[in-house]
Amino acid sequence: MIAPTHHIAFGPVPSRRLGRSLGINNVPAKTCSYACVYCQLGPTTAQTTEPQAFFTPGQVANAVATRLQQVTASGAGVDFLTFVPDGEPTLDARLGESIAAVRTHGIPVAVISNASLLWRPEVRNALSGADLVSIKLDSVDEAVWRRINRPPAALGLAQVLEGIRRFAADFGGRLVSDTMLISGLNDSPEPAAATADFLAGIRPHTAYLAVPTRPTAVAELRGPDEVSLLRVQHLFASRLERVELLVQHETGAFAHTGNARDDLLAVTAVHPMREDDLRRLLAADHAEWSLVESLLAEGALKALSFEGETYFLRPVPRSR
Repeated sequence: MIAPTHHIAFGPVPSRRLGRSLGINNVPAKTCSYACVYCQLGPTTAQTTEPQAFFTPGQVANAVATRLQQVTASGAGVDFLTFVPDGEPTLDARLGESIAAVRTHGIPVAVISNASLLWRPEVRNALSGADLVSIKLDSVDEAVWRRINRPPAALGLAQVLEGIRRFAADFGGRLVSDTMLISGLNDSPEPAAATADFLAGIRPHTAYLAVPTRPTAVAELRGPDEVSLLRVQHLFASRLERVELLVQHETGAFAHTGNARDDLLAVTAVHPMREDDLRRLLAADHAEWSLVESLLAEGALKALSFEGETYFLRPVPRSR
């Protein structure tokens, strides 16, 4: 039974990928095909790979319309309507209808999926109506995938990867990928390179690399240290056109502000910067190197030597 307090529409919340994102919670809490060790929502309570109906498209559309009215009245804007529930959105058997129902507002629609059900033709068809789809891929090694994502025994990685390939080949919108890095599991060069090679084959618009920044379903998990993170970023960047880091809590949609401190922290949270690039950014903002020294002293910025270059990036947060 769906909890009576379930809110279908929420936000908007700031998203580095999507700007101001109005969330759509289209499945009951923790109904998911995976039980990822790093999930910030806690353990999966209803694990399944069988889509079913939860809310009608009318319920979804009405909830979104009501929330949009409230947001508009407050003077705020919305950049995306995003299906990002407390579980896996493609477990909603009426997802395609709900996407069509909310498109009437003229706002782009995004779906954040773990990609585990893309082997189902009806799921690929449902997602075809979205403007942007984010797929999860943490590893292309079966044993590592099972340790991190903890899928049902009957679901195979080869099946999942083939579904991703088929969807990527046909999808007409923007496809992005999301890889969560866990220290000691998928952050060493060989498995990271294999994941990057697979992603290069499907050509996402952007490949995002993330680390845990909130309490996780399994305690004591850690993301890679900064050196390992930089190494993985280089491996991905050598194979993919656009690679971005998601290593900080979302604090707003980042853009060039003219404020050197804000610009520097925003960029280094997404892209490690070589010293020469950083100096050019400071010059463009008419700022002095003393700003960098101040950020280093505060611990807001970290300097690392890698392959003969000095890089600057935001320190990796440590979840509990």
